[in-house]
Amino acid sequence: MKHLLSLETLSVADFEAIFGRVPTFKQNRGHHARPLSGQTWALIFSKSSTRTRVSFEVGLRELGAEVLFLNANDIQLGRGEPIQDTARVLGRMIHGVVIRTFAQSDVDQFAQFSGIPTVNALTDDEHPCQILTDIYTFQERRRESIGGKVVTYVGDAACNVPASWIFAAARLGFELRLAAPAGYQPADSLLRRAGGTQGPALPGTPTGTTCWYFASGAKVIVTPHLNWAATGADLLYTDVWISMGKESESAERLRQLEGYQINGNLLKRAKSDALVMHCLPAYRGKEIDAETLEAHADTIFSEAENRLHVQKAIVDWMIS
Repeated sequence: MKHLLSLETLSVADFEAIFGRVPTFKQNRGHHARPLSGQTWALIFSKSSTRTRVSFEVGLRELGAEVLFLNANDIQLGRGEPIQDTARVLGRMIHGVVIRTFAQSDVDQFAQFSGIPTVNALTDDEHPCQILTDIYTFQERRRESIGGKVVTYVGDAACNVPASWIFAAARLGFELRLAAPAGYQPADSLLRRAGGTQGPALPGTPTGTTCWYFASGAKVIVTPHLNWAATGADLLYTDVWISMGKESESAERLRQLEGYQINGNLLKRAKSDALVMHCLPAYRGKEIDAETLEAHADTIFSEAENRLHVQKAIVDWMIS
C-alpha cells in the first residue's frame, strides 16, 4: 500500500509516475476514469484551508469517491482521542484519508494504524502536495525538466514548504537557494537527513553562506544574502512570513523578515524568463509586492489550479 507522507521517501521513479499522470487528468477533466467509484474518503483537517480543501474535495469526487469532511474539533480527536484509535476505527469504515494537521507524527501514525491510503495535505514539517504541484507547474510552463535549474526560495526557510523543497532537490538534482535571515534557516540536521554533505563554498559565495551537496548532483545553498541568491535564478518562490500556529510571533517575524521580499528589483537579478511562484495566500507588501504578484498572476493561479490535477494524480498513483 502506498501513502504520501513525505517527499523524503519518494524515489525519482515515484516523482515521474505522479507527474506522468497529471496531463491525462488535466486535459480530460470530466472524461477520465473514476477509479474511486464506490469508495468513501475522509478529509481530516485541524488547520483552516481554501486551496487544499477545495482541490481535494473536488478531485476525490471527480475520481468517483464520496467525501466526508471532518474538522478535527468536531470529532473525538478534538477531545483527546489518540490518533491511532481514530485511525483503527476509520480504517474499518472508509477507503482513504487526507490529513491536514500540525504534527507529522499524527499523519505517520494514522497511516500505520489505519491500513488505508493516507495523504499528508500539510503538517508543520512538510507540504508535499504543494511542492509536487510547484515542480509540475514549473516543468509545464518551461517545457523542460527542473533538473539542473536554480530555484530561489525567499523568506522563512525553516518551515514546512522549504523542507519539502529540500527533499525534492535532493532527489531531482536542481540547485535550491534558501535566502533567509539567521534564525529562519533550516537546521543542519534536516539537510543531513535529506542526504546532504556540507562542503566548500562556491566561487563568489558571500560570507555567511553554507553549501550542501547531494548524490543526485543537487546543491542546497543557505544564505542571508537575498540579492546574491536571486542572481541567475530560474524560479523565485516565496510563502507567507507568519505560518499557521506562529501568530504569537507576528511582530518579531515581521521585523526579522522585512526586506526578504520578491519585488521588481529582485526579479531583475533573476534570469529574464524566470518564473515567480507563491503557494498562497499572499500578503501583498510583505513577502511579495502587489505589482510583482499581479504581473505573474497567471503563473501563480495556474499553480493553484494545478493542485487539483496533481493531487488526483497522487491518489491514482497511491491506489495503483
